[in-house]
Amino acid sequence: QVQLVESGGGLVQAGGSLRLSCAASVSIFSTYLMGWYRQAPGDQRELVASITSGGNTNYADSVKGRFTISRDNAKNTVYLQMNSLKPEDTAVYYCNAKYTFSWWGQGTQVTVSS
Repeated sequence: QVQLVESGGGLVQAGGSLRLSCAASVSIFSTYLMGWYRQAPGDQRELVASITSGGNTNYADSVKGRFTISRDNAKNTVYLQMNSLKPEDTAVYYCNAKYTFSWWGQGTQVTVSS
């Protein structure tokens, strides 16, 4: 069983920054593919960014150049640094861990005001 706990969401003005964290209770965190997804009201959940066990990253086109995903395997934590936030980034952000199976966190709300 994997537990993921997100933190760092909140309300920010357009152009501002937030840093999301996801702490994972898992024995071999370094082997997991970690990702951040988001879901706005009425929309499908979409991939924002992912990072492999080897540190390779992938981003949605809408966040490239503004968001950075990183991981600290010693702390079993994955981060999402979000800069130059836009109102359209408003959503619930979910942490995801994949290794054979897939696990989700409870989500953290990010609201960007114009």
